[in-house]
Amino acid sequence: MSYRSSLSAVLADVVAPAAEVTGGQGRFPRAAVTALGRAGLLGLTAPAADGGGGRGSAEAAEVVARTASVCPATATVLTSHFAAVAALGMYGSAWLRGEIAAGRHLATLALGEGGPGGSGLAGERADGWPLLPGEGGATAVRRGDVVSLRARRRGVVAAGEADSYLWLSEALEPSRPTEPQVPSGSSRRLAGGGGGTLWLVPAHASDLFVPARPCGGGPSGSGTSTVCADPVLVPADAMLGPDGAGLDIVLGVVRPWLLELTDAMAAVVPRDDEVLSGQARFADASSEGGGPEDARSGDGRSMDGRSGGAGSGDGDLRACRPAGTLAAT
Repeated sequence: MSYRSSLSAVLADVVAPAAEVTGGQGRFPRAAVTALGRAGLLGLTAPAADGGGGRGSAEAAEVVARTASVCPATATVLTSHFAAVAALGMYGSAWLRGEIAAGRHLATLALGEGGPGGSGLAGERADGWPLLPGEGGATAVRRGDVVSLRARRRGVVAAGEADSYLWLSEALEPSRPTEPQVPSGSSRRLAGGGGGTLWLVPAHASDLFVPARPCGGGPSGSGTSTVCADPVLVPADAMLGPDGAGLDIVLGVVRPWLLELTDAMAAVVPRDDEVLSGQARFADASSEGGGPEDARSGDGRSMDGRSGGAGSGDGDLRACRPAGTLAAT
């Protein structure tokens, strides 16, 4: 069966029947994600050598657009997943690439700085100038074989629902330049090699959590919220690519996919605050936020039974839930 036929079946049998509940009640589309994985669509863009579909961004954009016409929340989840897989297919471990190809792993992006709106890319100031090492707040400190990551990432799609987060921090060994370079198009980076470092942060990592009152900005049900590491510990081999090359990977690999997929979704769904997630707003160079949301219980649902959804502000960080309370995909 072709991926188009598989997608048609999943949209008709799983996504469409749940779309009203997903959007109206803000429930994360877990059944849709599971079905997409089993149909080979989560692994559509994974390298063929790893058992994936080997398709490119054009096919991914088609899947996102068709899904958006039925359920914007599910399309937003796919957008973040496909953009993350673009980097993970190049830099992820063989085991991880195999899990993605098999449709058993949902990835997402945790790249935005913890500033107002949360749509800025780590490594850039709100005015577009590169950050000097030490200014971004997304620290990484290595002690032996363990790295301590500390940051607050806003506008994260599928927060508390994904299996892993593509995470950008400051470089472990940045070199502080005397003056930042002037950004030019997509080649913006930190001068002096301080271009940040990319990590794979698993959802089950200890001390990774989502505030009870999430900061959203994506469609209701997309699970767009804040993810906090205060700090979270990951093995040193969780690094993706060389130390200091993270921003180059994000701008050269992730961002082009994110732009194309966001455009595909925007062609179907109006481009406004209820549709664009924080990561999509990063691709679109906007910084608008969302509205408040109810607190969630420990199992990831709101106190009134809802799940996912948009919000504004981080809410009460004393009442939070782990970022890894997931059902297997």
